[in-house]
Amino acid sequence: MFNSVKGTISQKLAGSIFIFTGALEWEISVPATDIGALPPIGDEARIFTWLYHREDQMKLYGFISPARRDTFLELLKVDGIGPKAALKIMGGIGQEELEEALENEDLARLEAVPGLGKKTAQKIILALKGKIVKAQVLPESPYADLLEALTGMGYDRKAAADVLARVDRELKPELGGAEREKLLFKQAIVYLSS
Repeated sequence: MFNSVKGTISQKLAGSIFIFTGALEWEISVPATDIGALPPIGDEARIFTWLYHREDQMKLYGFISPARRDTFLELLKVDGIGPKAALKIMGGIGQEELEEALENEDLARLEAVPGLGKKTAQKIILALKGKIVKAQVLPESPYADLLEALTGMGYDRKAAADVLARVDRELKPELGGAEREKLLFKQAIVYLSS
């Protein structure tokens, strides 16, 4: 579906932003912590998106990074947490704080998030401990576009980077350009799917 929207920020509200892309202006629901990290109105930004679609409504949710979007999607898997609640939770706690709270089973920190009670905080720890781990700093990949495409398809970023490096070493050195990238992409999917 949509991976990201890139355009000019035209408005920032409490729980959403408006972004111009050509002739369209998108309204995207964004956590408060992410809104604060975005550039000012009039500047260009890239928002990683997720489309919520039901028979009676469609809503676009956005995040400053794929990791933030992944966290949102993991929160949706917790019993009793829908998109609105997940957005509110993420607006009340930063990515690193959430990762640390889960890693240390810090119930008090999660309960401090506005609108998050003890039972829901316990459910989050039970469901997500070990699933949202501290982001590892990866070396810059020479195939950043391929890496972005693979993570957009749902593959783990570190695993995708490792596989791309391995496949790159296996390919013939004289093979280059678009043909090399195409083969890299195909082979990476084969390795990651097995």
